[in-house]
Amino acid sequence: MKIAILGSGGREHALALKISKSPKLNKLYCIPGNAGTSNIAENVNLDINNFIELNKFVDGHNIDLLVVGPEKPLVDGIVDFFEKKNIKIFGPRKKSARLEGSKIFTKKICEKYKIPTAKFGIFEKKNEAIEFLYNSKMPIVIKADVLASGKGVFVCNDFASAKKSIIKIFDGEFGRDHKVLIEEFLEGDEMSYFIISDGENFKSFNTAQDHKRVGEGDVGKNTGGMGAYSPSGLINEELEIKIINKIIKPTLKAIREINDEYKGFLYAGLMIKNNEPYLIEYNVRMGDPECQTILPLLKSDLLDIIISCCEKKLDKNNIEWHNKKSLCVVLCSKGYPENYKKNIEIPNISELNQDRNNIIYHAGTKIENDKIYAIGGRVLNFVSISDEFKNSRNQAMESIKKLNWKNGFFRSDIGYKIIN
Repeated sequence: MKIAILGSGGREHALALKISKSPKLNKLYCIPGNAGTSNIAENVNLDINNFIELNKFVDGHNIDLLVVGPEKPLVDGIVDFFEKKNIKIFGPRKKSARLEGSKIFTKKICEKYKIPTAKFGIFEKKNEAIEFLYNSKMPIVIKADVLASGKGVFVCNDFASAKKSIIKIFDGEFGRDHKVLIEEFLEGDEMSYFIISDGENFKSFNTAQDHKRVGEGDVGKNTGGMGAYSPSGLINEELEIKIINKIIKPTLKAIREINDEYKGFLYAGLMIKNNEPYLIEYNVRMGDPECQTILPLLKSDLLDIIISCCEKKLDKNNIEWHNKKSLCVVLCSKGYPENYKKNIEIPNISELNQDRNNIIYHAGTKIENDKIYAIGGRVLNFVSISDEFKNSRNQAMESIKKLNWKNGFFRSDIGYKIIN
């Protein structure tokens, strides 16, 4: 089969590496890809948000299957576009992708189907949202309704910071957003729970925990993710049954009742308190960097699983996992998540040892004249697999220190709750 993966981050490198090992694969393209994917696929420099140009490439190269990595093309309707052209594509349609594209859409589903979540209010006017704060208990959570690359959520400890966040959203920091979601702050422990669905059947696709905050000890600004580990230390049989029955199944029922079917990965961001799950948000694709920690634990053929989803045969596919601990540390450009320099060379990276238990996934990189350059905020993902999270973290840290890239920074405490 000829497969094209859309996206350029660490998630897409992880998908590409796993798919590249499938005996069903004949040719792999990454659009646009990065320096890491260039070693296992042919990178194609196209804009994945330009569906017409993508279609020309797909037609001209007889692509059998498109695998969509990031959320924006899904929310913009790329699956609907290619399904109309009878091209096989893995991911949810535009209707279902609103689970991530609109936080308010998801909250209304929670309300209607009694899915456990934080209490919330929806505001379409700046002054009404600010007025609501006067009688609100702090901390409080302010969310932009639209896609914001993981940065449109503000946990505010006082009135001043909450007001500032509301003004930011209404003033267009995340695009033309005329609605704000204000939620009560839920206490507990976060967990990411993944499923994969073919529209009729679904199966669990492991768990993870990521670290969104830029600073050690989970402080500072939100980022796209500074690191993650899998599986979550919170998961147990009783909790998983609750997640499926109280959250996943009602959501899939809601999707069916708006005359759609959910195909693809679905990522539930959860808060766990006293072994009870509460939905924080949905993502309609694999998480990044959670994907980089989950896929190395997958024993089964990922391409085979994806094909079975596209053909509605997931129930016939047995998904198997390695009983190991996976941890990812993200190496970022100095200045991220704010201003950082681009086109900075990363020397010596080819000298680092990699094997099936120690993997470096590229994210914001490009290759030019056999040299690798950092072009993004999150640059490299160092993933290690072992029997203990502490060993995994030590191995990842050792690789980062060997690289000794002076223009980067990272968190050395990824997984600190489960390790300590």
